[in-house]
Amino acid sequence: MSADTVPVTGWGRTAPTVARVIRPRTFQEAADAVRECGVRGGIPRGLGRAYGDAAQNAGGDVLDMTALDRVHAIDADGGTVLCDAGISLHRLMEVLLPLGWFVPVTPGTRYVTVGGAIGADIHGKNHHVSGSFARHVLSFELLTADGRVRTVDRGTPLFDATAGGMGLTGVILTATVRLQPVETSLMSVDTERADDLDDLMARLTATDHRYRYSVAWIDLLARGAATGRAVLTRGDHAPLDALPGRARREPLAFRTSRLPAAPDLVPQGLLSRTTVGLFNELWYRRAPRLRRGELQRISAFFHPLDGVPHWNRIYGRGGFVQYQFVVGHGQEDALRRVVGRISAQRCPSFLAVLKRFGEADPGWLSFPVPGWTLALDIPAGLPGLGTFLDGLDEEVAKAGGRVYLAKDSRLRPELLAAMYPRLDDFRALRAELDPRGVFTSDLSRRLTL
Repeated sequence: MSADTVPVTGWGRTAPTVARVIRPRTFQEAADAVRECGVRGGIPRGLGRAYGDAAQNAGGDVLDMTALDRVHAIDADGGTVLCDAGISLHRLMEVLLPLGWFVPVTPGTRYVTVGGAIGADIHGKNHHVSGSFARHVLSFELLTADGRVRTVDRGTPLFDATAGGMGLTGVILTATVRLQPVETSLMSVDTERADDLDDLMARLTATDHRYRYSVAWIDLLARGAATGRAVLTRGDHAPLDALPGRARREPLAFRTSRLPAAPDLVPQGLLSRTTVGLFNELWYRRAPRLRRGELQRISAFFHPLDGVPHWNRIYGRGGFVQYQFVVGHGQEDALRRVVGRISAQRCPSFLAVLKRFGEADPGWLSFPVPGWTLALDIPAGLPGLGTFLDGLDEEVAKAGGRVYLAKDSRLRPELLAAMYPRLDDFRALRAELDPRGVFTSDLSRRLTL
């Protein structure tokens, strides 16, 4: 087990804090690390793709769990896998796709761990059909603050507190996950353009049920009649008979592409309103008005940014904030107001997506609820950004919505209870399970979780 005291930050590269990063190689070493946590406690960490401060712990310990990444058992008939929580979704795809299985939920990157997927209760383009990741987890082993390893089954309070609990109930060691059967490693994709936000919402409402996966890139710099114009991309796993002859020779091959890494030094002002506006205009215009049945690799459909290592560097040393919120069905006017405010503010965001959420899952701090979710990246140095986002928080809370804790880095704590009605249950269970506060993070201190 190695350890170093180093600065730690989230994927947004904002607000780094110094912690002792411990890298256990066995479950016993993980248990030893938990027992030896000092007064500032510790927090488990995977591949560092939480955008904010959820996997940071100023002055304390951070447990890097990525060395624990084994696949223990695959039920190729029943479609389940038992694996270490430190394994990445990328590695699971490499192992499972040749067997005709796919991970049940994947976010916009495959470089997240199974433990992180449960701790953040991640969602993907298929939430309206499949829910979030924890819905497909049958059980997991959890190392708690008292040094015990507990088998936690779905439907129990500890399961519901851990799913979306941001690592604050303990260290997930292994998990049993139910998988999605597939015939090929390609996607059949439909693409279309929407003229404005109302057009986009109408298309999603009317036809999303036909697709397993659905997402819209939205131009948040467009104004006037074009406010909320978007490119809508939807699809499903391609069946074997949809593949051309050559592709049928290796229908389940998992192929990815990789471009050069983004440079560590990026010119100041690269992502200005002018440059992002030009990008958005070109991106929208080059998209087809309507295209059906295009075959795409899984990596291109789900994880296009993974092809650019360290893409988060393009925002410069100041980093960026990713802001994601959800408002329920019936709150479309609130969504329109938020989009209108972002457009009027001229936020230079080229990574902005709108999706529909389906039925909520039982995690007490799980983010998705039925409705509309918008996520956008904004350079952290944008003047007045904090005050502007505080105003959006208030708009979202007033509409009964919430922000995503796995991406948050600046929410005011007084809004948290309004957004997450099971917050008191979470705090009570955590106090009983971990009275000394062994598991803690910059996020938990900031929001008094």
